[in-house]
Amino acid sequence: MKIAFATQDKQRVDAHFGWAKHLAVYEIDKEGYHHVEDFDFGGKLDEDGDEDKLAPKLDAIKDVAIVYVAAIGGSAAARVVASKIHPIKVSQPEPIMDILEKLQEVLRGTPPPWLRKVLQKGSERAFDFDDEVEEHG
Repeated sequence: MKIAFATQDKQRVDAHFGWAKHLAVYEIDKEGYHHVEDFDFGGKLDEDGDEDKLAPKLDAIKDVAIVYVAAIGGSAAARVVASKIHPIKVSQPEPIMDILEKLQEVLRGTPPPWLRKVLQKGSERAFDFDDEVEEHG
């Protein structure tokens, strides 16, 4: 399962989703975790109501299951959830490695129901019934 972290320093979850300079992506399972890639975002990231700045971020994390953030606005959270990504807000800056260690422990045990559902994201087949073609024989 892939997880993204909104970060300014690539070490801690310390960024608002919309203003994050970086999104660090890791792959994790009960055996371990490893860094996959960093997405860097420059330009004007201030709180300005510019919803277009979210599009590249949403595209960058389209295949992650969870995104950890220091904060996230309501419309951004709705767009993240609509992309079938579970946003998790940390109450204070937290080292990415600490979160990965804790999450790995949870994965080794009995994950809570919300996490079991998230874990299925990578393994489930996506059925889009609007695109389903009926064959008549």
